[in-house]
Parts: sequence; structure tokens; C-alpha cells
Amino acid sequence: MPKTANNHKISFRVRYGETDQMGVVYHGNYAQYLEMGRVEWLRNLGVSYKALEEKGIMLPVIELNLKFKKPALYDDVLTVNTQLIKIPTVKIAFNYEIRNQKEQLLVTAHTVLAFMDMNKKRPVGCPADILEKLEDCF
Repeated sequence: MPKTANNHKISFRVRYGETDQMGVVYHGNYAQYLEMGRVEWLRNLGVSYKALEEKGIMLPVIELNLKFKKPALYDDVLTVNTQLIKIPTVKIAFNYEIRNQKEQLLVTAHTVLAFMDMNKKRPVGCPADILEKLEDCF
């Protein structure tokens, strides 16, 4: 993925508890890695999940796709590149690449989340302050 204003990267080391007996990252952990990427993408934009929730907005995942290319191993340093696909509406969609310290592509992924009113449990539009911060991204 090219580096643009709508991209953000985070890196971290795989912990022993995230792997199976073969030292391979358990597949269920990748959803958490993607969440880490999204949370930091938003934080880099100047928005926090906590602030969204304080405004009564939650972001449940409504779509999750992962394609495994190579295994991540215990003690690997992984980099998650999170990229916003387009300006959000009621939904916000991201593509991801996860690479190891050798720059090998391990996983590609895609998620879609919905902006939801926490009280009404109904979809709402993307908050105006987020849209303002994204004006120059596309």
C-alpha cells in the first residue's frame, strides 16, 4: 500500500501467548491486530474510540475478510498498515497489510464497520468532525 494521509502503520512484537504449540500466530488473533491498526489510525487522525463512545457512537464490525499468505511467528515484529478506502458514510471501510520484519507480506485483510447510535441501536452517519479531518485524504 502506498503511504498517504489515509494510511497509518503500527508495529509490535508477537507475544508467546498469541501463538500455538508450533510458534505460529493463532488465526483468531488477527482480528485484534486489525483492531489495533484501526484504533491507532483513528488516534492519528485525532479521534479516539473513547471520545466516539462518549458521544454515543459505537463502531461494530459488520464485515471481516482475511487472506493468509505466510504465517506470523513468535517474536516476529509485525507491521499493520491500515488504509481507509473511501470517505465514510454510515459505514467505514479499511484495507490492511500485515508484514513481518523482513517485509514479507503475511496477511491482507478488509473490514467494514458501521457508525451506530449506542442508545437507539440504529445506524447513523459518520460524525462531521471526522469528515472534516478527512477532506484532504481523497
